[in-house]
Amino acid sequence: MKLLFALLSLFSVPSTGWLLDFEKAKQAAQNENKYILLNFSGSDWCGPCIQLHKEIFDAEIFEKFSMDHLVLVNADFPRSKKHALSMDQQKKNDQLADSYNKKGIFPFTILLTAEGKVVKTWEGLPSLSADQFIKQVQSIMHAGK
Repeated sequence: MKLLFALLSLFSVPSTGWLLDFEKAKQAAQNENKYILLNFSGSDWCGPCIQLHKEIFDAEIFEKFSMDHLVLVNADFPRSKKHALSMDQQKKNDQLADSYNKKGIFPFTILLTAEGKVVKTWEGLPSLSADQFIKQVQSIMHAGK
C-alpha cells in the first residue's frame, strides 16, 4: 500500500500550486483540457512579483479558479544564495525565458494553450484585482473555444 501511494504521488500533478517543469505542465494541461498560466518571477528581489503573488495568485478566489481551469507554472529567478535553484531548474527556467521572456521582464505572466501557444501576456504588475484578473482570463478562454 505504501508503495502504491508513493507511485501515485510521484506521477500525479497537483491541481493547486505551481509546477516548476513546463513540459509536465503542458502534459497536464493537455490531459485535463486546461490552459497554462506561466509566471516569470524574482521571488526574493522583485517587489511587483511578490505583490502579484500576494494580491492575485494567493487570493482564495484565484486558487479556486485555477484548480478547475489552469495549470500554473512558476519560472523563478531568485538572486540570493539562500533561495538558489538547482542547476537543472535554473537551466529549465533559462530555456523558458529564452522562449517566452526574451526581454527579461519581471513579473511577466503568460496565458498559453495546452500546446504552448501564447494567447495573452501581462507585463509587470497588472492593475487588476484577483476577481478582475480571473474575468480577463475567463473572457480569453471563452473566446478561444
